[in-house]
Parts: sequence; C-alpha cells; structure tokens
Amino acid sequence: MFDPFEGFPFTQTLANVPSSARETAAIANTRIDWKEIPEAHIFKADLPGLKKEEVKVEVEDGRVLQISGERRKEEEEKNDKWHRVERSSGKFMRRFRLPENAKIDQVKASMENGVLIVVVPKQEEKKPEVKAIDISG
Repeated sequence: MFDPFEGFPFTQTLANVPSSARETAAIANTRIDWKEIPEAHIFKADLPGLKKEEVKVEVEDGRVLQISGERRKEEEEKNDKWHRVERSSGKFMRRFRLPENAKIDQVKASMENGVLIVVVPKQEEKKPEVKAIDISG
C-alpha cells in the first residue's frame, strides 16, 4: 500500500520506541469527554478492544473520579514480522475532581461497543428562599 508520508521523520513506528514510552502513550491517548447537563455530569471514554472487566471506575478522596485499566499487549509469535505498530498498550488512568454538587454515592457506569459511559448525578440546586416583607407606614 502506498504511504505518501513514508520516510518522513515524524512517521516512525512505535516499534523503535521503548516500551515505557508506548505505555505513556496509552495513558495520554485515553480520550475522555465530560459534559454537564441539568441533572448529571456525563463522562464518555473511548476504550476500543477493552472488556468491562479490564476497566475500573472509582471515586476516591471524596470527590475524585478515577477511570483506569490496562490494554494488554498482543502475544507475539517468534516468526511474526511486524510492519507497523500504532496501537498502544499498557496501563492508563485519568482522574477528574468532581464538583461539590456531585452525588458520589449514586455514580453509575456502563460500557457498550468500546465506549465507557459514567453518569454522576447532581444534587438539585437549592433555590434561595424569598420571603416577602411587609412595609409598614
């Protein structure tokens, strides 16, 4: 297959990169979106090829959401000849400090088609109580 960038210095494969750097890449490449809707904070992480048993979702230190896991390296056969290694392997971990209004005891997580979804419900905002005061005179 024709690769128009073949031979350029920025296209080196990970085969020449030390395994420790590839593991760092796994941490950095775990992309997570965080959006807030009126009733919850929603986190979505792309974790292709991982099973739910290989991922951990935890709340620690009060209000820190931690998503971690490990993408295992494929078994290599002695006669395998690799042409390109671009998928990273190794451990990954992302941490997010949750806001004060997060209901950390009601966090739910699900995983479907390689996408982890974590829903952190929010406490209802207490509307300030307004008391009308009669004006005398």
